[in-house]
Amino acid sequence: MGVKLIKISVIYFTIGVLLGLYMSMEHNYELKGVHVHINLIGWASFALAGFVYHLFPITTKNLYAKLHFWSGNIGLPLMMIALTALILSGNEQATIFVAIGGVLVVFSTIMFALNVLLNIRS
Repeated sequence: MGVKLIKISVIYFTIGVLLGLYMSMEHNYELKGVHVHINLIGWASFALAGFVYHLFPITTKNLYAKLHFWSGNIGLPLMMIALTALILSGNEQATIFVAIGGVLVVFSTIMFALNVLLNIRS
């Protein structure tokens, strides 16, 4: 689980950096919220969670870890794609998908927090 999260975080990092490069080259920063969320949640948070899972293997052997992994990796792309569509097209129908993705990301974070708090002991 830890290695999977670390590898996926590198993909998010690459996407975030490429988006940042695109915005810089175009001098158009309207997608900065998408850029920031991909880098913060996708790269930094998932990489750190991957290291936690790698350092504490007990945290990988439960439902919390699976829920964290899948809800985060479904929610973040859904939220970012919908947010991009909302920003670029102004189509308000994308708002519901931003919300659904956001709820999945929050749920993912709560699952990770519960996993760490319940399973890591000194």
